[in-house]
Amino acid sequence: MVFKLAHISDVHLGPLPKVRAIELVSKRITGYINWKRNRAAHMQGDTLSRLVTAMQGAGPDHIAVTGDLTNLALDDEIAAAALWLGTLGPGEDVSAVPGNHDAYVPGALARAVSAWRAFMTTEVADVPTTKHGYPYMRTRGPVALIGVNSAVATGPFMASGILSSKQAKSMATLLRRAREKGLFRVVMIHHPPVRRAAAPQKRLFGIRLFQSVIRAEGAELVLHGHTHLPQRHEIDGRDGATVPVIGVPAAGQAPGGHRPAAAFNMFEIGGEPGAWQCRLHQHALTGKTGGATVTETRDL
Repeated sequence: MVFKLAHISDVHLGPLPKVRAIELVSKRITGYINWKRNRAAHMQGDTLSRLVTAMQGAGPDHIAVTGDLTNLALDDEIAAAALWLGTLGPGEDVSAVPGNHDAYVPGALARAVSAWRAFMTTEVADVPTTKHGYPYMRTRGPVALIGVNSAVATGPFMASGILSSKQAKSMATLLRRAREKGLFRVVMIHHPPVRRAAAPQKRLFGIRLFQSVIRAEGAELVLHGHTHLPQRHEIDGRDGATVPVIGVPAAGQAPGGHRPAAAFNMFEIGGEPGAWQCRLHQHALTGKTGGATVTETRDL
């Protein structure tokens, strides 16, 4: 039986709600200017709704969302994102991790995680987590979804992330347990855990740590967002295996911009431990109207 896992990221829900002047006395002022000058022209309209309609029409068994649901992590944005996640499906059918925009200023991450908790709960109670509840693990069919948080508040013009040693240690435990249960392990993280996959000011701190865990414990697939690009990488896994690391374009990016148009990835997962099979289909918007078209198919 084939399990279908959809992946979407960097939603950047728009338009921005009304912003009070006091809310711009922070890093938000740079993000607000960036939205007005750049993002607003390409991240609004019906792009996201068209993509979600196509994704849901493809019949996924589960949906993975790898962060940046908001733009400035305003309270109204966080609440709107919670409602939007609910349109994808109930918490048991949707798993999410936050992105750097969801942790835009100190305190924002805690509010976002609280509002989105139904989509980030863990089923493993005895593995230590951060105060925000990461890493978590959920089992759906033959798949173990392991959510890792790389989102932290940073200074102006920075969008970097961090993987802590505490998260890495618990991630290793979850990967090991999932392997012992014969599950296909999918790690979800916002920042790409690959060197030079993002600009220096947008990189993940802890890439070596992340890759050392994957090398020791293995995984079958790593999903990320952040770069708004359809990135395809591999890192070393357990016993000489390689692990695909797959990024996806921003879900709200209208066709015709300087970045790739909005897309979702669908992974068809089958086989059994030691002989897993995974096929990737990228579905992208190719015009200003209509649905998504399969623009790439590959076996991973």
